[in-house]
Amino acid sequence: KVGFKAGVKDYRLTYYTPEYETKDTDILAAFRVTPQPGVPPEEAGAAVAAESSTGTWTTVWTDGLTSLDRYKGRCYHIEPVPGEESQFIAYVAYPLDLFEEGSVTNMFTSIVGNVFGFKALRALRLEDLRIPVAYVKTFQGPPHGIQVERDKLNKYGRPLLGCTIKPKLGLSAKNYGRAV
Repeated sequence: KVGFKAGVKDYRLTYYTPEYETKDTDILAAFRVTPQPGVPPEEAGAAVAAESSTGTWTTVWTDGLTSLDRYKGRCYHIEPVPGEESQFIAYVAYPLDLFEEGSVTNMFTSIVGNVFGFKALRALRLEDLRIPVAYVKTFQGPPHGIQVERDKLNKYGRPLLGCTIKPKLGLSAKNYGRAV
């Protein structure tokens, strides 16, 4: 079967793979999708998998330069959201080879980058994400543990939180220090 119609790809033909069995090394995402009227849920889920991995809406000459089966995201399961008309959970598996080791920024911009503005969807929300141990191990972590941080800050017996202090401007050094 040809996977293209009138210059526009039917994502289901390539990125909807209900027979796919996830691997322990896959990053698994669960997206709540609300397709536009007339867009089947399988197409919406496949579009999310495509646009957040190797696909685009039209044929590009670089398609032939890579192994699509190795790198593509796969929508492997779709289920309706109970009690919500026209909403579905689309489960997408991403191979680790898509992502830069030790980079949360790369992972998130790949998975949730431009896909949220995709026109085939009325709404999209990332509901859950499973990051495999194989990917977690690529992060170096801090050079020292929490005890060193607490000692440097002289803060014990409470959580350490990071946030933007408001107001951002106008606090004296003393009051800024109190807030921090």
